Amino acid sequence: MKLTEKYAANPPEELPLLFQRIVQNTIRDYYRRQKTRSLWTTLFSSFTPNNRDKESEDYDLLENLQVKTDSNFGKDPHEQLEQSQLIGFIEEAIKTLPTRQREAFLLRYWEEMNVEDTAAIMECSEGSVKTHCSRATHALATILKKKGVSL
Repeated sequence: MKLTEKYAANPPEELPLLFQRIVQNTIRDYYRRQKTRSLWTTLFSSFTPNNRDKESEDYDLLENLQVKTDSNFGKDPHEQLEQSQLIGFIEEAIKTLPTRQREAFLLRYWEEMNVEDTAAIMECSEGSVKTHCSRATHALATILKKKGVSL
């Protein structure tokens, strides 16, 4: 549908490549959404106590929920600001990377995929994925160093 809606006026010889790119992007979007959904969709029933006696009827999830150690709760606001600025610098630096390097970097480190899966999605060899990731990390380190960011 995306192909016919957006590219109907393009020459027919361009359509196979456009179709392939649309399919790749749709697959990537699907896996990104799945990762986000699985992060947030935990059944609340798994938080309730196992015993179903009368005492557990008064169980309140929000009162008994533990705060994760890596959460921002209780952190210094100055640290939170620095962290959000650092993330902003990294996101801007990622946008300057060449397409293949950016794609490899995001799939490997943002999406936490292994080299094999990344190579399959990018339709290249595992060695190419490693090369793209290495070049991307070196380029990002150089860009961030120029901005005065030390990690």
